[in-house]
Amino acid sequence: MDSILSIFKIGVGPSSSHTIGPILAANRFCELIAPNLEQVERIVVTLHGSLCLTGKGHLTDVACLIGLNNVTAKDVTPNIKTKILKDVFDDKKINLCGKKFINFNYKKDMIFNPKMLTFHENGLIFEAFSSNGEIINSHTYYSTGGGFVSSEDEIKNGKFSNQIEKELQFDFDSAARLAELCKVHNKNIAQIALMREAEIHGEEYVKNYCLEIYKAMIECYENGINSTERTLPGGIGINRLAPAIKKRLEANPKEDLDPLAVIDYMAMYARAIAEENASGGKVVTAPTNGACGVVPAVMLYTKNHRFYMDDAKVIDFLLTCCAIGYLYKKNASISGAEAGCQAEIGAASSMAAAGMALVSGATTQQVLSAAEIAMEHHLGLTCDPVGGLVQIPCIERNVLGAIKAVSAAKLALEGGYTPHVTLDEVIITMYKTGKDMNPKYKETSLGGLAQMVSC
Repeated sequence: MDSILSIFKIGVGPSSSHTIGPILAANRFCELIAPNLEQVERIVVTLHGSLCLTGKGHLTDVACLIGLNNVTAKDVTPNIKTKILKDVFDDKKINLCGKKFINFNYKKDMIFNPKMLTFHENGLIFEAFSSNGEIINSHTYYSTGGGFVSSEDEIKNGKFSNQIEKELQFDFDSAARLAELCKVHNKNIAQIALMREAEIHGEEYVKNYCLEIYKAMIECYENGINSTERTLPGGIGINRLAPAIKKRLEANPKEDLDPLAVIDYMAMYARAIAEENASGGKVVTAPTNGACGVVPAVMLYTKNHRFYMDDAKVIDFLLTCCAIGYLYKKNASISGAEAGCQAEIGAASSMAAAGMALVSGATTQQVLSAAEIAMEHHLGLTCDPVGGLVQIPCIERNVLGAIKAVSAAKLALEGGYTPHVTLDEVIITMYKTGKDMNPKYKETSLGGLAQMVSC
């Protein structure tokens, strides 16, 4: 079992599965070759499947180079990235494991292979060679969404390095079990999530982690809303709109009287964060980078436009999101390459709806209904990024995902609302829909808008 807190990770854009995951995979390979580092004179990286097809647009190649320098996703800065790229492209060298410079020929040593590997659409292979060309180590990894990574051996054996072995009194593997725990212990979902994680980390750690995540989300929003960058990188020519929306709202305070003004605020919150992600800035997976704007946008809407949220309510909101996100990861997928955008924006909207419902005073059943409603109306959503970039349609989908989350929470809170579909049922449906989906609609840029729109 995993810590549900891992649904939220601090890292860099534009993609958790294509950027944060490959950085982690490269970090793990560095650990693997560390005992034989002196013998290693060449490194070859092969990106397979979706990591190949949209890898350059998602900066997967850059991510691998960063990770091979033994820099973690959380520690990446613009200066560090610039230095690593200068080493590779100007000096044709890489500081392997951050300890040894070796030659690196990008054209020969970074290989893009569209073939899907056995266990997941996001596969990558690292190979280390000696000076005479003998292979010292080769390892295959899969970036399974949300910055989670598993080696091929772990998948084969069903044993994962980040798994928690101890039995947890408050563990849950379904929404039904989560609801049962809430009933038996007379607790809400956030409290059960806190009690579960406290068994692993201690209560103080869990609360501090949530506040650290909240701080990182707000920092990302502030960076996005105050950015002076006019156009997002990548060549499509997408303008940053969030700063302009902010200026318009500040210049026209009477717009707040418009019943639809909330749409502008939701767009501003979600776009600021999604645009920052698209520019390669520091973001929080929620549950992925591609959907990173939904949860914080709904939280900011709730906090700024509905009622004051102190630290305790922020923690409750985020723990509820974690609990719902954990169910998607455990029983389905949070990877666009595996199950389409329904697994990313859909899961994020479901998480955010649940968080908003809980802090608004919803019962456990209403919280689960809010999560179900949000996902139900994302079913079948494809992942078809134009130009292989996390921009079209991704940024606007963050806005619409946030708005749907608010609508779902409000609907679930209606006194006469009676649910006919359970959250467990919609999670399974989402996963089956994703598996049935044509691969060209799953983060390959081989179909959908990616093929209809010229860059």
